[in-house]
Amino acid sequence: MNSKWKMLLLTSFALLLMLIKHRSRIKNHLEKIDLCWENEKELRLSDWFNPKKRPDVKTTTDWFAPIIWEGTYNRQVLEKYYKRLNITIGLAVFATGKFVDQYLEQFLQSANKHFMIGYNVIFYILMDDFSKLPPIELGPLRTFKLCTVLKQHVWKDFNYIYMKNLDMYIIEHIQHEVDFLFSMTVNQIFKNDFGVETLGKSVAQLHAWWYFRHAENFPYERRPKSAAFIPFGEGDFYYQSAVFGGTPHEVLAFIKEYQKGVTSDNRNGLKSIYEHYLNKYLFINKPTKLLSPEYNWDPNFRTPPQIKHVKIAWHSKSI
Repeated sequence: MNSKWKMLLLTSFALLLMLIKHRSRIKNHLEKIDLCWENEKELRLSDWFNPKKRPDVKTTTDWFAPIIWEGTYNRQVLEKYYKRLNITIGLAVFATGKFVDQYLEQFLQSANKHFMIGYNVIFYILMDDFSKLPPIELGPLRTFKLCTVLKQHVWKDFNYIYMKNLDMYIIEHIQHEVDFLFSMTVNQIFKNDFGVETLGKSVAQLHAWWYFRHAENFPYERRPKSAAFIPFGEGDFYYQSAVFGGTPHEVLAFIKEYQKGVTSDNRNGLKSIYEHYLNKYLFINKPTKLLSPEYNWDPNFRTPPQIKHVKIAWHSKSI
């Protein structure tokens, strides 16, 4: 009888050890599944965005896209989410002629200090003369790539030249290297952190000159025959062309439409400006996130109380 009880106890003990070991494996497996799910689950707008924090300004569009102002976002929540995804952000800038000497070095130095700190960043520098490239010292997780600007005699407008080249480089390699891409003009200086609160599928910058004015005064393209035409009484905001971003796919989609518009207008003997085509595109294809004028302020203007924290200073007089 004693031997039977001993055998039974030994068997029970062995089974208990197996259950404990099995439970531990199940727990580890569930923890991995949970971590994986945490990485993959969609971040809700309400998790990080609180429009009530800024009652003095418009914080949400009519199509429910957030307008990012200082105080409306929780960067800690966003950091926790994006750090797990190990994202890479690209910043493309076009620099030729006098703009290289005047702005490229300070643009890159300030971007290195303030643009997407703590994340993998690739600066795409589109130039026609690499001998003018200033010394570049970048911080951790940051690198740059030089992209030759190809020109044709039929391309007169420098914005068209830039977009034609950016289109080519996005298709060739940029779309495979970054998760998000910003295109910016070189005549800007980063003043404060430009962080992950700006990331989105399609990101538009509100124009500092026109944000505080009535929509009837927006300088849209008003000629009906132009591909950039927006009729009086229509339009949402006036967007700044110095900053535009989103996923590489969305940036590429805009460039394609821009090129179509320019080609169509050329056939009709018309010429509009790049910013008009951008505004028409964003009127039809609503951006998923808007950046307040704090993200691109003209220092030549008196700063109103609504502008709490200037992220980028745009030097308009140099254009």
